[in-house]
Amino acid sequence: MLIYFAAPLFCQAELEFNLQLAQKLERRGFSVFLPQRDGVEVRKPPYAEMSPDELCQVIFTLDRDKILAADIFLFILDGRVPDEGACVELGIAHSHKHMLNQEKLLIGLQTDMRAPFAFLGSKLNAMIHAALDHISDNEQDLIASLEAYK
Repeated sequence: MLIYFAAPLFCQAELEFNLQLAQKLERRGFSVFLPQRDGVEVRKPPYAEMSPDELCQVIFTLDRDKILAADIFLFILDGRVPDEGACVELGIAHSHKHMLNQEKLLIGLQTDMRAPFAFLGSKLNAMIHAALDHISDNEQDLIASLEAYK
């Protein structure tokens, strides 16, 4: 089963967490598309020669196509607010699942204790919370949920 791994990837801590979790999932038999590892490498040809607009289009197209091909969409929700790019990716995955009646698990991992939407009984914006099938608050629960889906 292919997992699309949607997560912030803009600092060393995020990159390391993402890679470690992806490797744990791969050891359990999942295939993982991790954009920071498997996506566009902006410093290497042919991407290094592209304009910023071309580069944005290539990144969007590759990620969109991998989201559509994935059996599971995994969203790492940690941070003060969820990553805005991953929110767009969730919208693509959710639309694909519901508009085309596709089998696809939309799952989140949120270990962050900050709760900006506590007044709604959630740590997340309702549009993000409701789009996900399940939200785990720890890796063990996440892995158990993924194994059950497999």
